[in-house]
Amino acid sequence: MSAVLPHPIDHGHDHDHDHAHGHPVGWRRWVFATNHKDIGTLYLLFAFTMFLVGGTLALLIRLELFQPGLQFFNPELFNQFTTMHGLIMVFGAIMPAFVGFANWMIPMQIGAADMAFARMNNLSFWLLIPAALMLVGSFFLPGGAPAAGWTLYAPLTLQMGPSMDGGIFAMHLMGASSIMGSINIIVTILNMRAPGMTLMKMPMFVWTWLITAYLLIAVMPVLAGAITMTLTDRHFHTSFFNPAGGGDPVMYQHVFWFFGHPEVYIMILPAFGIVSQVVPAFSRKRLFGYTSMVYATSSIAILSFIVWAHHMYTTGMPVTGQLFFMYATMLISVPTGVKVFNWLATMWRGSMTFEAPMLWAVGFIFVFTMGGFTGLICSMAPIDIQLQDTYYVVAHFHYVLVAGSLFGMFSGYYYWAPKWTGVMYSETRGKFHFWSSLVFFNITFFPMHFLGLAGMPRRVADYPMQFADFNAVASIGALGFGLTQVYFLLFVVVPGMRGKGEPAPQRPWEGAEGLEWEVPSPAPWHTYETPPKLDRTATKVIG
Repeated sequence: MSAVLPHPIDHGHDHDHDHAHGHPVGWRRWVFATNHKDIGTLYLLFAFTMFLVGGTLALLIRLELFQPGLQFFNPELFNQFTTMHGLIMVFGAIMPAFVGFANWMIPMQIGAADMAFARMNNLSFWLLIPAALMLVGSFFLPGGAPAAGWTLYAPLTLQMGPSMDGGIFAMHLMGASSIMGSINIIVTILNMRAPGMTLMKMPMFVWTWLITAYLLIAVMPVLAGAITMTLTDRHFHTSFFNPAGGGDPVMYQHVFWFFGHPEVYIMILPAFGIVSQVVPAFSRKRLFGYTSMVYATSSIAILSFIVWAHHMYTTGMPVTGQLFFMYATMLISVPTGVKVFNWLATMWRGSMTFEAPMLWAVGFIFVFTMGGFTGLICSMAPIDIQLQDTYYVVAHFHYVLVAGSLFGMFSGYYYWAPKWTGVMYSETRGKFHFWSSLVFFNITFFPMHFLGLAGMPRRVADYPMQFADFNAVASIGALGFGLTQVYFLLFVVVPGMRGKGEPAPQRPWEGAEGLEWEVPSPAPWHTYETPPKLDRTATKVIG
């Protein structure tokens, strides 16, 4: 790991006062937090807690599937585990974690003093706590947790117990939190950039979050509408989705996936942004094709609104509809391919080193590309009709979301943690975390492609003997993957939060560019007292 200490320059913030001076301490600091760094930390800790809860449910699922036959749980409880695992991971872990990264890094990267609406920022975080308690607590309500799958398809949702109402209310709160956070991010980026930082000079992480925030504002109300209609069907005798009253369950699928497909990109675009920061830093080169990356990200966001029914080829869609969604889905793979090409071109003939952030970024590109190809296979209607609701689909979206979103987050954590904590993590531990995660991830999810091709349906607690071997392998891999993340918490995150490790230099990565590397490590509580003056590239502060 090479470190370069930059020349002393005017950072536009006050060096004299202590980091802890001038802000509340103890519980008040966190409960009434308005500082973007504190709120970012809260989001990340919350998300990792939910990640461990969702991961525990995943291990219970794999425990049941380790051998054929009903081993530990009845099918109803098993379906509660699968439903809650999906809801907790999507709405409780991945989305809040990326908002945590946004809170920490966007003001630092654009030279802003803080987020635009500091108190709304506080509220948008604290809404998550009752939502999470309501979601996880639904296991203890009569009838147990929701068991309709994380997509909450009607008519199953109309038959669930009271926990379904709690789940719907929890998702409303999480949606409100996402919308407030998105408004905050958009206003911050558009109005609070340092003088000289034009839109086309912003870091890619800021760009991807700006586009993600617009997506969130566009689609979270759609989800709110779908689950509110479910609620009125359950309690007020409407018949939006209830066939007994003339409703249409397939309409729910249309409304849900109109939210659900942009949601997939909401969960991956910030990871694209992180990787677009890490790859140039460790290749010692500028990002290849910055402008095309911005346009590709925007294209993905726009096209994500016209591909939703590729999840619905088996619902009796006319062939013309199947063709449209098939071609649209193939089209959306093009801007994603542009991104992969640009990352590879950035690495080409660069003087690369492979510290932990770069390992995670390269691992992300490799495994996410595999997940993209399996998605392209699912885009073809004749093939997808065979693969629909099998473990092939489970393998595909875990390659995209676990290896996509999660690996991107780990890359970002290792890249920026020295700036957050003021100490360097252990490179050996970071590399152990990466290699064991990569190996166990593939042991877990690669066999699922073959299970799906052989016809094993998802969301079933039992299966015939011919699927036994691959399921046993997947369960062993899942246990290893889960234990590896506990290792990351205990031996990487906790020592960093306690300040154990070598003091981090101001610029720990030789090739890193951006305003966040122009402030001391750890970053002061108030980063910029006055907006920094930028050089021509908007990556360095000038006196």
